[in-house]
Parts: sequence; structure tokens; C-alpha cells
Amino acid sequence: MVFSSTVFLFFFLPAVLFAYFVVPKKLKNCVLFLFSLIFYAWGEPVYVCIMLFSTVFDYVNGLLISHFRAGCRNGWAKTVLICSIVGNLGILGYFKYRDFGVETINALFGTDIPLLRIALPIGISFYTFQTMSYTIDVYRQKVSAQRNIIRFGTYVTMFPQLVAGPIVQYRDIEGQLVERRVSVNGFAYGIERFVTGLAKKVLLANPIGSLWDQISSGSLAGLSAGEAWLGAVAFSLQIYYDFSGYSDMAIGLGAMFGFRIKENFDHPYCAGSITEFWRRWHISLGAWFREYVYIPLGGNRRGSGRQVLNILVVWFLTGFWHGAGWNFVVWGLYFGILLILEKLWLHKWLAKHRVWSHIYTVLLVMVSWMIFALDDIADVRAYMRAMFGLNGGGLFPTAWIYYLGSNAVLLVIGVALCMDYRRWTEHASETEKSRKWVPVFRFTALAVLLLLSVAFLVSDTYNPFLYFRF
Repeated sequence: MVFSSTVFLFFFLPAVLFAYFVVPKKLKNCVLFLFSLIFYAWGEPVYVCIMLFSTVFDYVNGLLISHFRAGCRNGWAKTVLICSIVGNLGILGYFKYRDFGVETINALFGTDIPLLRIALPIGISFYTFQTMSYTIDVYRQKVSAQRNIIRFGTYVTMFPQLVAGPIVQYRDIEGQLVERRVSVNGFAYGIERFVTGLAKKVLLANPIGSLWDQISSGSLAGLSAGEAWLGAVAFSLQIYYDFSGYSDMAIGLGAMFGFRIKENFDHPYCAGSITEFWRRWHISLGAWFREYVYIPLGGNRRGSGRQVLNILVVWFLTGFWHGAGWNFVVWGLYFGILLILEKLWLHKWLAKHRVWSHIYTVLLVMVSWMIFALDDIADVRAYMRAMFGLNGGGLFPTAWIYYLGSNAVLLVIGVALCMDYRRWTEHASETEKSRKWVPVFRFTALAVLLLLSVAFLVSDTYNPFLYFRF
């Protein structure tokens, strides 16, 4: 089940909201836990068992770690932590990376080991990282072990952010699992964020993604430079509105149930460097790798040589987390190298030349998305050649003019809405007139966006979620 579906909007969400607000306070987590299992089982009726196993597995591990730490038996606590990490990564590796490893071995050594071709459980990368962060934080004594398995199960399976994030660390909602309140303003804010995210997904990501599909589905060898760059713009906008839209919906749904989920995007295409871009894009993933990989490896505390190595390790893992393919490894290392160059040499220049640094960032990010989007390295090479006019496809053929003319308004809107207008909107909201009319305008705008989104959902069958495959 996806948020941008009529089943979710008109059946599942009203049902869970009704049940949640009808039952007494002590049963609210039970309602969320039960409906989250139904939500996941709707598309993954078998793999819900894996998620339940991960939940019970790390619930027990957390209790054992806490027990051994309280008794000053740190060796045993560390052993349980290692078992937790190995177990979680083992499950993730089996379902997500087993066939990739076999394909690599077959290619290198000429073997013929059969592939399992197991379907990837939706959201496994997200909830695995959540349960791992919990046991690590219990070991570090940053949080207390959760003794109520329903509360812990609610944390792991909570449907607003279950299948595509943001990655929620247990310590951020530990208190909210016990005590939370839903105010009228909080619920209204949740609706606003959800509708905004739905509109991003349905009205922008889907139609722009259709343009990318048209350009990338043909022969890449004969692609013109104009088509290649137009495709890069289209995919850059699609993945932003697709993923940030989902995050908005997750944050909004969380607010409807009294949870405060941290922001996952902060206008990343306004960044003036690759370093700044990754502070603004998929914030929860960057925070996870920084806290649980980069800092434990030594961060920047052991000299520039070790820092370079740590960055490469983190970005190799970041790329590999996104998918079992060499294109994702190359994509991660691509960003790792750029971040190293910025830290060692480019940061001063970028800080002084904001306009040029912004252009530099956007162009390099668009190039990166082509590595990300195309699974076959040969296709990546062909697309790169087309982008830089090296494949003989020309610059601006008739097809390019058709694609641009058919989608110009949509692309202009997509680019314009990437900008950060908060300074202007905050200033406007301070005036007396705006205080009177802004609520009316916002309500009207949200109603129109919701109606348009539903109309598009009913009439359109193209509705992928890019991050579901991770």
C-alpha cells in the first residue's frame, strides 16, 4: 500500500484515525502497531514475518544488553550487540545483496551459481537501520531498553515512515511512545504537510517522471546532448519531489498521531556545495552514517589521511545501502571524492563565489543522478557520452524540441518550487493583512491541491515510489 492511492486515502487512513481516537490512551500504541502490520502486509503478506522477527530479535537484544550493562558485564553486552548487528546485516544482506554477490562471483570466476531472485522486502533498509541504532544506543547507554514490546513494535513498524523513511532514531521518539498529545493545531499541521507531500508526489513527481521514462527508455547510443540534459533535469526533479513528498506525508501522518518526526529535506537544490547538499538531502540517512559509522571510525580526529579514508568508507556504504548494483557503488564513491576535494581544497573558493558554487553543485548533482538512475554501467557510460556530445547524437534535434515544448510549464514550476521562499513568506505573514488572509488562502490552496491530487490518482496509472526499492 502506498500513501498516494485511493485505498489508503479513503479506506485505510480514515479507519486507523477513527480507531486511534476512539480507543483509550493505553490502547493507542496497540492500534498503531496493528494497523501498521496491516499496512505492510497489504503488499508484503509473507515478509511481514521478517519485520516481526527483526522487532522481537532487537527487543530481546536490547533487554539483554541493558541487563549485562547494569551488572557491569560489558563483555557480554558487547557480544550481544555484535550478534544484533551481524544478525540485522545478515538478514539485509541475504535479501538485498545475495544475488548481487553471486553475479559478481560468476562474472569474475566464470562460475554458474544459480540466483535466488528473491523479491526485496519493502522498507527493509530503513527498519533495519532503525533497530540497529536502537541496540547501539542501548549499549552506549544513551537510551533505556524498552520493556514494553508493543511500544517497541510501534517504533519499528510505524506505518507513516516504515517503507521509505525518514530513518527515525529511537531516542528521538522514546518519550513520545509513552506520552503524546494531538492538538487541533498539530492535527491541522499534519493534514497540511500530508496534502503538500501528496501534491508533490502526484502533481509533480509523477508527470515529470513520465518525461524521464520517455527519454531514458529509448536507445541511449543515439541520444542527443539536449535530450540527455533534459532527462537529467527531469530525473533530478522527479526524485526530489518523489522522496521529499513521501517524507512530507510521513511527517504529516506522524503529526496526526502526535509524533514529531524530524525533517528529511531542506531545499537541497539551493545548496552551494556538495557538502551543503548532503546536509539538506535525506538528512536522516546522513545523520545515521555520521553517528554510527563516520564518528566511530575516527571522523576527522586522526589527521587528514584517516579522514579521507573514513569519508570513502562512509560513501561506499551509503551508495551500497541504496542498492545492490555497481552503479550505486560508483554513485557513492563519486560523492565521496567530491566531498574530499571540497574539504581539502575547494571549500574557500565555493564560499566566496556563491553563484558559481550553486551552478557547480546543481550540475554535479544532476550528473550523479544519471549514475543513480541507470542500473547498467554501460548505460551510464552511454548517457554520459550523450550529455557531453560525444556519441554523435547532435545537440538539439526535433525530439528535444518536442519534449521541451510539451513539458516546459511543468519543468518551470518544478524548478521554481525547489527554491527556498521562507524569508519572503515569513515577512509577509508578519503584516496585519496577511495575518487575516493567509489562513483562508492556505485552506483554499490545500483543498485545491487535494482535489487535484485525487483527480490525478483516479485517472493516472503511473504512480511509482522510487525509494521503495531501497
